[in-house]
Amino acid sequence: MAKLIPLSQIDSAAIEALLDAAFGTDRKARTAYKMRAGVDYIPALSFAAIESDALLGTIQCWPVALDDGAKSHPIALVGPVAVAPDAQGRGVGKALMQIMLAAADMRGFGSLLMIGDPDYYGRFFGFSAEITGGWRAPGPVERHRLLARVQPGVVLPTSAAIIPDLAFAAHAE
Repeated sequence: MAKLIPLSQIDSAAIEALLDAAFGTDRKARTAYKMRAGVDYIPALSFAAIESDALLGTIQCWPVALDDGAKSHPIALVGPVAVAPDAQGRGVGKALMQIMLAAADMRGFGSLLMIGDPDYYGRFFGFSAEITGGWRAPGPVERHRLLARVQPGVVLPTSAAIIPDLAFAAHAE
């Protein structure tokens, strides 16, 4: 099985090459990139999977917020979850999600957001589109694929714009 390490230990060029291989070179035009424009990934929630010095996969989380017009509600954007094409189907993505969720729970990140397959991320990781119907993304998104995982007791707005959280450093660990 792959070894899971902090993403910060991986060369950025290797990460970019993996993302290109997994999602294509046009990936930066996608809505998720607009959601996180101008912010850096959250190191405590971002990991890599390596095996024999080969990069098999990565997961990144980004500081975004739900802006309801009166208040900004911090939420971490999960993704991309990238696995090298020749390593897919080996549980690498699932292992990356598990380590990220454990880190998020341990550090008190009560709210996570992602664009993904609702069946897969709902069944294995507790994400759903139940509360995201009134959230506005800065680009096109299939509504059923805009997913959230919210810890009990956390209340988020039912109508809000998803924006980069430029003030993240002020409320980070």
